[in-house]
Amino acid sequence: MNGLECVGLALEAMAASRVRSFLTMLGVVIGVTAVILLVAIGDGAKRYVEEQFESLGTNVIILLPGRTQTHGAGPPMLHTINPVTLRDCVELRNQCPSVQYVAPIFVGTSTIKYQNRSRSVPVIGATAEFQDVRNLRVEVGSFVPGGDTFSEKRVAVLGKTVKGEIFGDENPLGKLVSIGETKFRVIGVMRTKGRSLGMDLDDLVFVPVRASQKLFNVDGLMEVLCSTRAHEDLPRAQKEVKETMLRRHDGEEDFTVINQGDMLNVLGNVLTGLTYALGGIAGISLLVGGIGIMNIQLVSVGERTKEIGIRMAVGAKRRDILLQFLVESVVLSSVGGVLGIALGGGGCAAAKAFVPDLPVNLSPWTLAVAFGFSFAVGVFFGVHPARKAARLNPIEALRYE
Repeated sequence: MNGLECVGLALEAMAASRVRSFLTMLGVVIGVTAVILLVAIGDGAKRYVEEQFESLGTNVIILLPGRTQTHGAGPPMLHTINPVTLRDCVELRNQCPSVQYVAPIFVGTSTIKYQNRSRSVPVIGATAEFQDVRNLRVEVGSFVPGGDTFSEKRVAVLGKTVKGEIFGDENPLGKLVSIGETKFRVIGVMRTKGRSLGMDLDDLVFVPVRASQKLFNVDGLMEVLCSTRAHEDLPRAQKEVKETMLRRHDGEEDFTVINQGDMLNVLGNVLTGLTYALGGIAGISLLVGGIGIMNIQLVSVGERTKEIGIRMAVGAKRRDILLQFLVESVVLSSVGGVLGIALGGGGCAAAKAFVPDLPVNLSPWTLAVAFGFSFAVGVFFGVHPARKAARLNPIEALRYE
């Protein structure tokens, strides 16, 4: 008996007991559907994070004031001795040839007011280089000044949401707004950027970094972004930044240098592990479905004992009986896998249609792995019933009632 004949017999057996076959496959269908949906969501989340980082620039080194230390089993502690200053930024520009842009940043929250309209917004103290580092662009007007002089001009650039809330349809360029208790002249409006990593990039106000320090009465910076021309320059640039800061701070490493590419890799590894974990949890349903197939096949062996005896009496070999029942198990699980793939694919399409913001990425490898697992479940859980059928004594089988 060849494989095609076994498949034909398996399909005939399924057709003869449709309800039982469907209920037997149901566990596999649910398992495959769950695997596809959960893995697609996990993979989509990973791609979403990668896209968000890429939209903000991946060739970026982040310099933070303070040094992270771990003491024993306790939580990491942030120790700050000297703040990172604008003078440090000048030295980074002069002493780090692998660094293309240096963008000092200070972030605070204040209220912006124009006439009788006001709104509490994050205020970003930055320089012109911030646009190139973070891939942001002005739609109308100009951005805050750059260069080593660190302008103290009281000028502001509004995010699209802030512009709409404060000015409506009115042209904001040249108008005076109050940020806190200080007057700033609006010189630009940012291009729409949307949300990224949980932050609404359109709901921001940009001012010169020195003006932001005066506004919030501080001398230090919150962070410094250093970007390179190419991703390959990151290790060398990171070393240059660290060495320059050590010289500036008398050999004291009271700062932290983070490679954004490394951050992305760490997050990617975490999300990949989470995706596999979700797939593994969903895969438990496949095991339950496989146990169901094995139980039904054992029942089927008992019901068809006499049939097995007759086949052996007319010349069927033990391997033919083994192959027949094994193929039936595989066909049951494979058909269930196909139905699960259809439901899982439909579920992903429905999720994208009804919840567009939900990160779902259905890749061909997910479908292939899900079907492969359903096939493997049929083989694994079909071996025992098939061997039991093949080991029946022909004479005892013929006498079975």
